[in-house]
Amino acid sequence: MTAGRRRVHLLTRDLVFRGKLGGVVSGAGADVTRDPIQCDLAVVDLEARGWEDAIRDASGRGVRVLAFGSHVNAGLLRRARELGAEAVPNSQVEGRLAELLQAS
Repeated sequence: MTAGRRRVHLLTRDLVFRGKLGGVVSGAGADVTRDPIQCDLAVVDLEARGWEDAIRDASGRGVRVLAFGSHVNAGLLRRARELGAEAVPNSQVEGRLAELLQAS
């Protein structure tokens, strides 16, 4: 990791999707970190184990959280927002992640 670069924690259940998001992170000049405590931005899959705690913990530390899930499960997206995350459907997460990383 290079000093001064954004650190993004990816909590995902799908390794292929994790790879796609990792490509967005790298393309924006940021780094993926496995340590959720050391991140500047957390990206959370709403089907991953422990997603509610991950959002709660990151939000509690003042870390921005981008959550994503199926558009057909509006209840999960709503719950993520209640916990302090910005929540988007799966189809929008790559674009929104790129926007967030460009804005920093």
